[in-house]
Amino acid sequence: MTVTDEVRSKREALVIEHMESENRHEFDVTLGTFDHPRYELIGTGDVYDGPGEVARYFEETRAAFPDQRNELIAMHHANDAVIVEANLYGTHKGPFRGLPPTGKKFEMRFCAIFVFDDDRLVCERVYFDSATVLRQLGIAHDPLTLSGRVATVVNHPITIGRAVAGQLLRR
Repeated sequence: MTVTDEVRSKREALVIEHMESENRHEFDVTLGTFDHPRYELIGTGDVYDGPGEVARYFEETRAAFPDQRNELIAMHHANDAVIVEANLYGTHKGPFRGLPPTGKKFEMRFCAIFVFDDDRLVCERVYFDSATVLRQLGIAHDPLTLSGRVATVVNHPITIGRAVAGQLLRR
């Protein structure tokens, strides 16, 4: 199916309103951009389906990152989707999934696929690297750095033991 210019324009305006309303923390407006609210966060495997679950996602993430905001970089169109490249920023000021606030800022690039049924938004599927955020918050370490290697040895002795045994067996 080829998308008409009219549908393409409606979709683009809807995605922009969706993203800007998230930045303004007007989540009722954000929810209203969906035909049926659904977020799929590929970086964590989380799915929030329905207005209540998506509203809970907003509550949890904005309690942890009250200044969270996105910045649109590029927008691409497909027959059934609008693909967005953007940056996400925030400061870890509240508890998140059992992690106490670190007070540290994060910045990450992400790709969001806004899936449409004609001109109705039915899903936002977000691809991102969660390790990037965890490293910036000081929760995870780059395994190529000294602190990352120390953390790996301390936290993963079985993994290290298997790797060493494998290396010895290959000699």
